[in-house]
Amino acid sequence: MVNGIPADGILLDLDGTLWDAVEGICKGWNEGFAECGLEPNLTVPRLRGCMGLLMEDIAARILPQLPTGEARMAIMEVCYRHQLAYLSAHGGALYPAVAETLRELSERLPLFIVSNCQDGYIQCFLKYYHLESVIRDFLCPGQSGQAKAENIAALVRRHRLSHPVYVGDTQGDCDAAHAAGVPFLHAAYGFGAAQGAEGAIASFDQLPAAIQIISPPQFGAGAV
Repeated sequence: MVNGIPADGILLDLDGTLWDAVEGICKGWNEGFAECGLEPNLTVPRLRGCMGLLMEDIAARILPQLPTGEARMAIMEVCYRHQLAYLSAHGGALYPAVAETLRELSERLPLFIVSNCQDGYIQCFLKYYHLESVIRDFLCPGQSGQAKAENIAALVRRHRLSHPVYVGDTQGDCDAAHAAGVPFLHAAYGFGAAQGAEGAIASFDQLPAAIQIISPPQFGAGAV
């Protein structure tokens, strides 16, 4: 694209867009399985194929032997605890140029994160990489009880964005952005393909050139 997607705010996916934490998540979840008396047999490739899904859908895929969603989510709560402990200590694999590009962009327009995760996961990412001051606000199903499209729309309303852009790496991200009425920029280096995106970047440092920054709005409520 020549001029880029007009943007007065950028909303960002986390997994597959800003970092790859699958190995750490896998280790944490296997620790959770072991604590619950299950075989710690989750593999990185199997888990990678679930990234971007809602937690209930991931649980159904990796714990099909359990009879109910309630039983699966009880196990997942234990897994989440181990996951956050591991990532808080070790972090994940940050994609190249993410930290510096985020800091550069945050001086010019507001940045947000919307991810399908439990409460505490985004905070863990921000704290480990000292990016709390860079991200203006964030939202996830663990906070709101809503899926990604609803959470994107909620932040757009909260911060009175007129030209938001959502950046993510999967078809689900693209579909959620469009359901919220927001243009989608595909992080093509991430976990998946996406049809119907308004643009694409091959690396995160291409993001500033892929958008056309317009005057940001008067900001709404502060970070959650």
